[in-house]
Amino acid sequence: MHTQPLPLEGITVVAVEQAVSAPFATRQLADLGARVIKVERLDGGDFARGYDTAAQGLASHFVWCNRGKESLAVDLKDPRGRDIVHRLIADADVFVQNLAQGSAARLGLDAPTLCAAHPRLIAVDISGYGAGGPYAHKRAYDMLVQCEAGLVSVTGTSEQPVKAGVPAADIAAAMYAFSGVLAALLRRSTTGRGGPVEVSMLESLAEWMGHPLHYGMHGGEPPARTGIAHAVISPYDAYATADGGQVLLSVQNDREWRRMADQILKDPALGSDPRFATNTARTTHRELTDAVVAGALSQLGTEEAVRRLEAAGIACARLNDVKDVAGHPQLAARDRWREVETPTGPLKALLPPITLPGGPEAQMGAVPALGEHTSALLKSLGMTDQETAALRRDSVVA
Repeated sequence: MHTQPLPLEGITVVAVEQAVSAPFATRQLADLGARVIKVERLDGGDFARGYDTAAQGLASHFVWCNRGKESLAVDLKDPRGRDIVHRLIADADVFVQNLAQGSAARLGLDAPTLCAAHPRLIAVDISGYGAGGPYAHKRAYDMLVQCEAGLVSVTGTSEQPVKAGVPAADIAAAMYAFSGVLAALLRRSTTGRGGPVEVSMLESLAEWMGHPLHYGMHGGEPPARTGIAHAVISPYDAYATADGGQVLLSVQNDREWRRMADQILKDPALGSDPRFATNTARTTHRELTDAVVAGALSQLGTEEAVRRLEAAGIACARLNDVKDVAGHPQLAARDRWREVETPTGPLKALLPPITLPGGPEAQMGAVPALGEHTSALLKSLGMTDQETAALRRDSVVA
């Protein structure tokens, strides 16, 4: 039995959030034990609740990003609604918002205002492009930021650029906001003061573009789009097998290539052939390299190909789809699946990837219904049943 608390137990977070970037950031905090109060609109709440109905009638994005939170449905345009949120913030450690640029300031929820009133508060602003500059007020959705940050330019085939299949800009901003909160909490523990934390989607994803960005800035032409293949490493691709499957492999150095030639290609001379002996040569002769590798693997079934590659010490993988990931033997063997309660019943969800051996397991709380915790939160502020009823009657809360 674990006696240690979760790392963020005792920390209270208030979040005026929507979509993915802020909700995914605050979900990380909730998983680590923080109390997260999610402030939502009266008319449908976080608009991610309406993206789809794939998760047992609920939106898959919302289920993914919002477990373990308390939902307060309130009208922030009404002064009484704003007062409720400000009173909650007064007792909070962290405030997070990703409203459209300028909206938080109009509501008195911008970081400078809140941090001036509450010196120990950590106030996080997540935006598309940052608080200043010519793009500050530009609408920022994940796909658009992927394009602005150049990710789409390096993803896809030579003929067709494509966006990432996951909301990469949102996730990048979320994880920098999460780590920013942890850093600010650590700073507060030594200085006693909180302060603002600013994260933009563009700057977060531009950081993730480090390799192609440095390659293009300092090496001339940016790396070409090569599909699954790698722009500067060969062989590094997916290859068809005899049973209709595909195996991905990556040869990272010339020693591995020599083992590949000897044990997989069954032609040791290819290990020293000047067309293939170095990675530069193999990349220069990429089509020929791929043809040699594809020819050998096309004679093997998928499982046999994987077995031989692993025996030769060549990094490889199967080309899985999402159903394969849901049934992945490694995730099962490491007991990574749990059930999370939702308004429509339990759903499978992965444990968060941060594991603290010897400590308690992550707190994977329930996904809240819209306004599920409104009454309890108002009561915690000292409001009577009559006062709450009046607020409901006036459509200030739900």
